[in-house]
Amino acid sequence: MTRIIGILIFPDFQLLDAAGPSSAFEAAARLATPPGYRLQILARSEGPIASSSGVRLTARGLADTPLPDTLIVAGGAGTRSAVECRATLAFLRQAAGRVRRVASVCSGAFLLAAAGLLDGRCATTHWRLAAALARAYPQVKVSPDRIFVRDGNIWTSAGITAGIDLALALIAEDLGEALAKRTAQELVVYYRRPGGQSQFSALLELDGAGGRFAPLLAWTRERLSEPLPVERLAGRVGMSPRHFARAFVAATGTTPAKAVERMRVELARERIEGGSDPIDRIATLSGFGDAERMRRAFIRAVGQPPQSLRRRARADGPTGRSAGPASWSANF
Repeated sequence: MTRIIGILIFPDFQLLDAAGPSSAFEAAARLATPPGYRLQILARSEGPIASSSGVRLTARGLADTPLPDTLIVAGGAGTRSAVECRATLAFLRQAAGRVRRVASVCSGAFLLAAAGLLDGRCATTHWRLAAALARAYPQVKVSPDRIFVRDGNIWTSAGITAGIDLALALIAEDLGEALAKRTAQELVVYYRRPGGQSQFSALLELDGAGGRFAPLLAWTRERLSEPLPVERLAGRVGMSPRHFARAFVAATGTTPAKAVERMRVELARERIEGGSDPIDRIATLSGFGDAERMRRAFIRAVGQPPQSLRRRARADGPTGRSAGPASWSANF
């Protein structure tokens, strides 16, 4: 059985949002016997559609194309205009009730939300846009740290390259994990990427506030299970502990201890929500030392204990969830 994968684009779409999943499905089609997929690029109007990088993809028009098995909506800078396109939103509403699956990459989630497809559902998007999605569409239950989220037949994924993670999960559902793993090997990517978006957001936000400590932050995240007192961090950059502490606060807006705790919380949260290790073991692996110390850190950081996050993740199943658009900038 050959399944048709339709990828919906629009002017100023993010090229990798379309090319990443396309490459994954193309590789899976070559590995499957018989070939498992056929790809279609779709847009409101037929013809070449320019991405934000200027590279164009040739699309089939929505009115002239049979509905695919799976419809994937790209994101990108053009999302802001696309959510105002009545024809595109009408197509999404019609397709949602007739195709087997609907998915989005990055800010493509805004299009699904604008069409009302995410009302009452769990969803994710690029970490930098998660708060904007939640504000613009309060009916959507936004999960900002997931690489991808499945809620029923609606799938959403995080920024840009997460479209490949999403495609691999769809391939696994269709053709089995063994073939999905072989596809990941062909693409030279993780089959199941370690960590959620937090591994990128924490480092990027801290680094963005003070780039001079970027190498130290990256080094620190690789050693969160180890003792990381301020003296060790200061020695790593050749500074006295007192001078380092002052410089770090000036550059990042937070203390070294709080930065380490934040990274440990995010690492532990991914393991809690995405794995089955006991809480005590996660506390050790994340550098907290014991579960009670980790619990207090979680209360400070996310307002709830680790056990609550695990219960919610299990209730959500294998996922990782309209109103008019509020002010947001879809640059991804």
